[in-house]
Amino acid sequence: MDSSTLQIIYLVILMIFLGVELIGHVPSVLHTPLMSGANAIHGVVIIGSIIVMGEATDMLSMILGFLAVILGTLNVVGGFVVTNRMLEMFRKKQ
Repeated sequence: MDSSTLQIIYLVILMIFLGVELIGHVPSVLHTPLMSGANAIHGVVIIGSIIVMGEATDMLSMILGFLAVILGTLNVVGGFVVTNRMLEMFRKKQ
């Protein structure tokens, strides 16, 4: 592996630890806005992965783009389901 690939791997590992640390310290009051922000970010991921699939020249890029579309879509739908369930807890019962 060359040095730029190792730098990217180190960066991804650092981002994972930073993300876990940040999410672990979010107060429960802010989870719904955080979910909405995550849904917006994954919407951008879906658009980017569709662009990657459109520009793909080899099968690996096409497969990775397709997986990104599927996983991003599942994450957006799951985020909306969780947000909806959380908001239903605050509605008055009939």
